[in-house]
Amino acid sequence: PPSPQYGIVLDAGSSHTAMFVYKWPADKENDTGVVSEHSMCDVEGPGISSYSSNPPAAGTSLLHCLNQALRDVPKEKHASTPLYLGATAGMRLLHIANLQASDAVLSTVSATLKSYPFDFRGAKILSGEEEGVFGWVTANYLLENFIKRGWLGEWIQPQKKTLGAMDFGGASTQITFETRDTIEDPRNEVTLKLYGQAYKVYTHSFLCYGRDQVLKRLLSKVLQAENYQATVPHPCWPTGYHKSLSLSSIYDSPCTEKERPSLAFNTTITVVGTGNGSLCTLHINKLFNFTTCSFSRCSFDGIFQPEVSGNFIAFSAFFYTVDFIQTVMGRPVHLPSDLKDAAKTICATSWSELLQKAPKMEKRLPDYCAVSTFIYLLTTKGYNFNSHSFPNIAFQKKAGETSIGWALGYMLNFTNMIPAEKPSSHKSMLYNYWVILILLFVVTTLMSLVTAVCLLQRSKSRTI
Repeated sequence: PPSPQYGIVLDAGSSHTAMFVYKWPADKENDTGVVSEHSMCDVEGPGISSYSSNPPAAGTSLLHCLNQALRDVPKEKHASTPLYLGATAGMRLLHIANLQASDAVLSTVSATLKSYPFDFRGAKILSGEEEGVFGWVTANYLLENFIKRGWLGEWIQPQKKTLGAMDFGGASTQITFETRDTIEDPRNEVTLKLYGQAYKVYTHSFLCYGRDQVLKRLLSKVLQAENYQATVPHPCWPTGYHKSLSLSSIYDSPCTEKERPSLAFNTTITVVGTGNGSLCTLHINKLFNFTTCSFSRCSFDGIFQPEVSGNFIAFSAFFYTVDFIQTVMGRPVHLPSDLKDAAKTICATSWSELLQKAPKMEKRLPDYCAVSTFIYLLTTKGYNFNSHSFPNIAFQKKAGETSIGWALGYMLNFTNMIPAEKPSSHKSMLYNYWVILILLFVVTTLMSLVTAVCLLQRSKSRTI
C-alpha cells in the first residue's frame, strides 16, 4: 500500500501552543474517518502573543516541537507535508492592542517555520468564527456524523444529526451548532457544503470570555468593589490563599483596560481568599450583560442566539474543569444543579484541603471556584441550557485517539480533504473489489455445483 501522508498544524492559543501531526492513507484523501492524530507536542512556555516585547523568542519557543516533527514525519515525506500555524484569541487581542507587535510576532514565527523542510502554507490569525466552525467540523468529522464507510467499503450518509461544539480557550469562548431557526444576525451564520450536504450553522466567538481573560476581568471587578485598598478580599479564592499582584498584571489587556484605575501601574495589592461562593457568583454575573438585546432573543452582550438544540460536545477548558469536578472533587455533572452545587463546594473548600486533594495542580487550584461558577452561568444564563438540554452536553477532550479542537478542521479545510460533491461520485475502489470478489465467488460456486451435478450423473450412468 502507498505510504501515508502527513500534515502539521500548530495551534497557537493565548496561553500556550500545541503542535499536532496528522496522518492519513495517501490513496484515501477524500475518505472520512481516516485522518488520525499521529502525535502531538506541547510547546513549553506561554502563548506566542506574550512575546510581543521580544518577537524572536516566539519563533525560538517552537523549535523543540518542530524538531520532534522532523522525527515523527518520515524524512522522505518532509517536503510534501503541509505545515500551518493558526493563532487564536491571544493574537487577536494583541492585534487590537498593538498591530506592529502582532505583525512582528507572526513574521518571526513564519521565518522559523519556513526554515524547516516542510511545505509551509502560512501563519495567520483565525477569526473567532473560523475557530468556532473548524472546531465544529473536527468534532463531527471524527464522530463520522457527515459520512462513514459501510462494511462493503461504500459511502453511507449516516442520517445522524450533527453535534454542536463548545470551545473554551484562554482568551475566548465559542459556541457553534446547526440550526433550522432563522439566524437573525448574518454575522453569526455560516453555510457549509460537505459531501454534497448543505449545513446551516450558527456560530459566535466571545472575545475576552476565555478562562485567563475572565479571571483578569473578575479581579478587576473585585478590586473595584473594594476601592483598590492595599489588601482586598477575593470571594472566589479559597480561604488560606493569598497573593500580591501588581495592577499591571491585571490591566495589561484590552479586556480590562477600560476599567483601569488612575493609580500607578506598578502599585501592588495583596489579594486574600475568603471562599464565599454566593458573593463570587455575584461578581462573575457582572462580567455578562443580560439586559441589552435588539433581536428576538440573545445569549448575552446583545448577541443573537437561536435556541440550543441537539447534542453538544464541550472541550478545552470546559473539559478540564468538569474533569476536575468529577475526578478530584468526586462529584457527578449531569444537570445544571450538579455544576452549581460542585462550584459551591469548591468555593467552600480551604486552600490546604484543595492542596491535599490535588498537590500536582497547585498553579490552577485557586481558580477552580471561579471557573466552575463561570461555566455554570455561561451555559445556563448565557447559552440557555436547562435541565432538559444540559444533559446533552458531553465534556470530552478527544474523540477516539484524536484531540477535539479547531486544528484538524482547519487542516481538512485547507488541504480540501472534505469534498463538496455527493459521496456517490466517490465510490471507493474497495467497493469495486468487493463486487468483483462476490461475482467470482458466485461464479465459482455455480461452476462447482454444475461440475458436482455432472459428476454425480456420470457416476449414476456408470452404475446402471
